[in-house]
Amino acid sequence: MTLADSMAHGLAGGSMIGASASIMLLGAGRIAGVSGLFARVIGVTKACGPDGLAAGFILALPLGAAVAAALAGPVETRFPPMAALLLGGLLVGYGARLGSGCTSGHGVCGLSRFSKRSLVATAVFMSVAAATVATINAMGLAW
Repeated sequence: MTLADSMAHGLAGGSMIGASASIMLLGAGRIAGVSGLFARVIGVTKACGPDGLAAGFILALPLGAAVAAALAGPVETRFPPMAALLLGGLLVGYGARLGSGCTSGHGVCGLSRFSKRSLVATAVFMSVAAATVATINAMGLAW
């Protein structure tokens, strides 16, 4: 894949994420923060609005990925061990609850609404992510 192809794919993906967040906000009056929607689906929190909307949004994420994979063909993926994925998922979930939102809620929806809290949250999680990747790579633990 060329750099231009990669940039085009990133632009298309980002545009779809922005469009879905806009449709959710303008059409339903809800923030498209995945952690909050998932928390509603599993009953961790009760927020206003239809629970079916949250469930539909969460179910559409893997279904959309499956459709994209079917249309584009196989995609090469590499994952860390399952234990690392589970631990990472738990830590991200805890952090999302602690930070009153996840990367999609703060980074996409919050920044687009000029939320100061989202600006701080996004700066923190992006900085920690960059430091984590640099540390993992320096230790030779990258997969």
